[in-house]
Amino acid sequence: ISHCTGRGWMCCPKGWKCFQGSCYYLSDDRMDWAESKQNCTGMGSHLVVINSEAEQDFLTKDLKQSSRGKNYYIGLSAQKVGQWQWVDQTPLNETTAFWRVNEPSNVDAEMCVVIHVNSEIHNWNDARCEGHYRICE
Repeated sequence: ISHCTGRGWMCCPKGWKCFQGSCYYLSDDRMDWAESKQNCTGMGSHLVVINSEAEQDFLTKDLKQSSRGKNYYIGLSAQKVGQWQWVDQTPLNETTAFWRVNEPSNVDAEMCVVIHVNSEIHNWNDARCEGHYRICE
């Protein structure tokens, strides 16, 4: 969700966290990627679109402090192997991509992207679109 200010008012719904004008929600249940996308949309948000290193760093630190699971969906997926696109239809910009070493593996079975909690800032991994936690924005 994109509407919060740091002016003392509670800017995000209960259970969401504010960073640079957006609100973020870390799920406590698992769904496949399509269900995750739909769940975020149902809350008036979308799976997170990461636009900067600052945003990636915020999410990485927040996940380490408060996460329940190891892998969280972000709003990045591929219709064809290697053709990564965000849920807002923008293509992946390689200058703001945070893949783990030797990732993405770019195989047919792994068309969705997760943040792997136990890694440093470069913590994206392409994964099967099965049950994982999610980050809504």
